[in-house]
Amino acid sequence: MSDLHIRYAVRADIEPVLRFWQEAAEGTSISDDPDGVARLLARDPESLLLAERDSRLVGTVIAGFDGWRCSAYRLAVHPGCRRQGVATALLEAAERRFEALGGRRVDAMVLEANERAHGAWAASGYHREDHWRRWVKPL
Repeated sequence: MSDLHIRYAVRADIEPVLRFWQEAAEGTSISDDPDGVARLLARDPESLLLAERDSRLVGTVIAGFDGWRCSAYRLAVHPGCRRQGVATALLEAAERRFEALGGRRVDAMVLEANERAHGAWAASGYHREDHWRRWVKPL
């Protein structure tokens, strides 16, 4: 995968990332807007990792660390680039970031209905913990 370049997102990437998620990500988030992504980048400028091939966005992952927990969100790969190692490269980059920050375990948000994603996560060594459930409250 020598033609794949992984870098941190910058403010100029916000609109292209939001467009990319419309095409490549499953589901939407309450924070899928310019202000939400801008807040992410302002709080943690190295949290949104982008994978590019020939200067074209082909994948993303949010690798957030709050000092306690490593969280992976928005692992998305362009439909035409799946099964080519993009997700693996993004997760490896996220894990290197987490290790450098002192992280101990990664929690990944994966949609139940996105069965294609389950295989990608499992192939990278992640497993489902059925004894936990996510509880949410919109603000």
